[in-house]
Amino acid sequence: MGSTLLSELATEILVPVCAVVGIIFSLVQWFIVSRVRLTHERPTSSNSDKKNGFNDYLIEEEEGINDQSVVAKCADIQSAISEGATSFLFTEYQYVGVFMIAFAILIFVFLGSVEGFSTKGQACTYDQQKMCKPALATAAFSTVSFLLGAITSVLSGFLGMKIATYANARTTLEARKSVGKAFIVAFRSGAVMGFLLAANGLLVLFIAINLFKLYYGDDWEGLFEAITGYGLGGSSMALFGRVGGGIYTKAADVGADLVGKVERNIPEDDPRNPAVIADNVGDNVGDIAGMGSDLFGSYAESSCAALVVASISSFGINHEFTSMLYPLLISSIGILVCLITTLFATDIFEVKAVKEIEPSLKKQLIISTVLMTVGIAIVSWIGLPSSFTIYNFGAQKVVKNWQLFLCVAVGLWAGLIIGFVTEYYTSNAYSPVQDVADSCRTGAATNVIFGLALGYKSVIIPIFAIAVSIFVSFSFAAMYGIAVAALGMLSTIATGLAIDAYGPISDNAGGIAEMAGMSHRIRERTDALDAAGNTTAAIGKGFAIGSAALVSLALFGAFVSRAGITTVDVLTPKVFIGLIVGAMLPYWFSAMTMKSVGSAALKMVEEVRRQFNTIPGLMEGTTKPDYATCVKISTDASIKEMIPPGALVMLTPLIVGIFFGVETLSGVLAGSLVSGVQIAISASNTGGAWDNAKKYIEAGASEHARTLGPKGSEPHKAAVIGDTIGDPLKDTSGPSLNILIKLMAVESLVFAPFFATHGGLLFKIF
Repeated sequence: MGSTLLSELATEILVPVCAVVGIIFSLVQWFIVSRVRLTHERPTSSNSDKKNGFNDYLIEEEEGINDQSVVAKCADIQSAISEGATSFLFTEYQYVGVFMIAFAILIFVFLGSVEGFSTKGQACTYDQQKMCKPALATAAFSTVSFLLGAITSVLSGFLGMKIATYANARTTLEARKSVGKAFIVAFRSGAVMGFLLAANGLLVLFIAINLFKLYYGDDWEGLFEAITGYGLGGSSMALFGRVGGGIYTKAADVGADLVGKVERNIPEDDPRNPAVIADNVGDNVGDIAGMGSDLFGSYAESSCAALVVASISSFGINHEFTSMLYPLLISSIGILVCLITTLFATDIFEVKAVKEIEPSLKKQLIISTVLMTVGIAIVSWIGLPSSFTIYNFGAQKVVKNWQLFLCVAVGLWAGLIIGFVTEYYTSNAYSPVQDVADSCRTGAATNVIFGLALGYKSVIIPIFAIAVSIFVSFSFAAMYGIAVAALGMLSTIATGLAIDAYGPISDNAGGIAEMAGMSHRIRERTDALDAAGNTTAAIGKGFAIGSAALVSLALFGAFVSRAGITTVDVLTPKVFIGLIVGAMLPYWFSAMTMKSVGSAALKMVEEVRRQFNTIPGLMEGTTKPDYATCVKISTDASIKEMIPPGALVMLTPLIVGIFFGVETLSGVLAGSLVSGVQIAISASNTGGAWDNAKKYIEAGASEHARTLGPKGSEPHKAAVIGDTIGDPLKDTSGPSLNILIKLMAVESLVFAPFFATHGGLLFKIF
């Protein structure tokens, strides 16, 4: 079979070094952002001031915008947003912490009971001639890796939120100078989150594998089975972060829009609106903390799925450590590639005009994909033997290293295709969103019809891209090929997250500019940043959903192998009932999350109306609204409402596995995957299109847009209603669905030994 060019020692050095480089790079970006001061002080003349041939400070003085009161207001607003976000996350993490401990105990009890809590070694699952570590050890180490994944996920979300709230006012202040400077601050801040998350996830997983190896020794099957808990921990925290944060942000957003923009006809982010601070807090806890945890979960699960399948292939059997860590090597090179890519946006190609913002972000995707293709080729050449065997449902399939390269590459390029299709359907630069905006001429009803049609149509190409990548990767390397294809899609996660986090930071910057009373010219700049951010957020969700489909399928394959199922026959009643119930679950879950947003928004609308009606001088701007009450309403509602959808996802695999067995559970996983991906793409793109149709009318950048505007016109009011309906679709239900399909699959894999031994109680009775 041959050996690898990269030695075991070199692998042990390369992976952590790349992770540390990623962390250092993120800290450098954070330091550069921190140099934008939130205090009023005259900057000293330097080369950086005169980069474009003029002194920014003098221009600020001429336009009268370098005002101490404006800077102080920005600092105060940022402080209020940061405190609100921190308060919410601490409250959420208290509840999540209780769940984390309870579920960790459940993992230990269920997996320990497989062999009656015996401390004796057992025959290995895939090689009965060898003795492996006891099931009790798998239970203990799975519990530890679950807690590690959960804590890393929580930390990822929290750090992302702190960075975003640190950067939003700084982006606003830089917008006084030029749109390019504001763009760079927002993008650098997003890069801090992207690199911290990618590097931390990689480093913690690498350390966990090496520590577990001290106990497991040559039992790689048991070691990597225990590591799957890492992915479960990451995704379970992401579920609550996504659902809780999504309910929070959309309750505030919908409440602020319906009363402020539709009823009172005041601008978005107007400081007179009591829900405006809660809305800005929501951008951080939903789109930043939630997305961070979500993509970390995808990364952890795709890595775990690949490692589990590899451990029972020639890599694991022959103890080829470098080849075994091929998934981690891909992620390591991904960090270096994203580092180079980021420099193109921040240092090489400087954004100087509004029209250059979106192309600059698109270049990030293209450059990172092209460079990563070369990176994957190098890793496949030095990190894999020329040929090897991969476990394929009871048999070993011979695979060449170039075939595995193609598996990763097809996932990587499928991600780019999904990203561009998402951009086409959600950016107001293209005809689909412009058609939705045009439909507002005849009212909200036609806007809703056009938006729904756009969302359904936007599913077609991403599904074909996913289907092609599944066919190619499975043909070449069975389920391992699908797992590394998912990893390929996520290999540029640092750039993807930087682009995604840029959106909410820009959105907050616009809100702060409005609340601080800055000029219309500066608000136009922040609006342009925000409009591009809406599209990039949709692209980020497209990546998350596409990778979730591949990750879920890879985990499904690992579950089927681990549970001892040779074939999944949809014509048998046991499997078919699971299939149809599984296909229903995304609808049930979406209904719960949509209704939760509606219920929370109802309370918010009532409170905002109450304040406008009862606080004298609020509408005139002579009295400050009670922001704290609105923040509390969003916090209380989201914490309460996130529990039922979370329970649905976490309990379904346990109930089905225990009472109906592994065959029915395999049907549930397949059904939820097939329907969940379609609904998630449609919901995210419909919401994104409605949002950008509204911004298209508001910006009035083209003759067509000006015929629909200005703000306050009937078409604009219809667009606001469409945007309000789309908010929970694109920021709560849609993004949460990809976690549903991943989480159910990884949970089933972790509990597979228990379900295979003790599951199917009802079928045993009858």
